[in-house]
Amino acid sequence: MAEALRTYDAKIDSKKRITLRNVRFEYYHVEEMKDGSILLEPRELKAPEQISANTLAMMDESIKNLKQGKVSKAIDLSEFED
Repeated sequence: MAEALRTYDAKIDSKKRITLRNVRFEYYHVEEMKDGSILLEPRELKAPEQISANTLAMMDESIKNLKQGKVSKAIDLSEFED
């Protein structure tokens, strides 16, 4: 286990929440254990500047279809013009 940087006692408020003090991360993954202990792991919901493998595969397939001429009819957007 990692060494503790700080320890303190916390009390559950009327809405069953606990306030974490001076945290370094905005999001946490929570695991509640059978013995009542709670494990918090920092999470980053979206890695910046990263595109998923699935999205890249879909983009590659779309470009392939475009080059082969497999495209839908043009969409008329003239009703949205000023």
